[in-house]
Amino acid sequence: MTASRAPGGGAARWRLAGIGLLGLGVAAAIYIAGRLHQPDYSFTMFGPDPVPPKSLLATIVLALAVVQVLLALWMYRKLPLADRPPRPVPLAHRVGGYAAFALTVPIAVHCLIAYGVQLTSPRVAVHSVAGCFFYGAFTAKVLLVHSRRLPGWALPAAGGTLAVIVGVLWYTSALWYYNGYELPHL
Repeated sequence: MTASRAPGGGAARWRLAGIGLLGLGVAAAIYIAGRLHQPDYSFTMFGPDPVPPKSLLATIVLALAVVQVLLALWMYRKLPLADRPPRPVPLAHRVGGYAAFALTVPIAVHCLIAYGVQLTSPRVAVHSVAGCFFYGAFTAKVLLVHSRRLPGWALPAAGGTLAVIVGVLWYTSALWYYNGYELPHL
């Protein structure tokens, strides 16, 4: 029985709604700050051309996100053909998540200070908004991890959302760079 149908399920729904609203609030706050911020195109913490190192970091984050999804599937016994996970798997998942998050911070700081949130083209708009949502989704996932008595689907949904957002961010930035400053046609 899921928490939403169990006794006290109303409290779980309110807790889940509060976590979702807090995540959206974080995303909205970053969006507003980025829109109000005057871009400083001269700001750099990656040298004269910030795109190559940021693309490399984004690619590492994408690889870590894939590993995170696989580890989560293994921990929850949803990985086909995998035996029960050994004890280090949850720790590896947690450490990998911290590492992935830590690698996003310098990218986000540079983007926010140098560019802010821009809506100048579809690629830039999707990338800017996805960047804001990443930190909101991360906030929600951290709160969900530490919340008990929530529906069983909530944590995998938050983790999956984070992985998808990382993919969107990588596609609209690193892949764009690796593909000669052009998005590949799907």
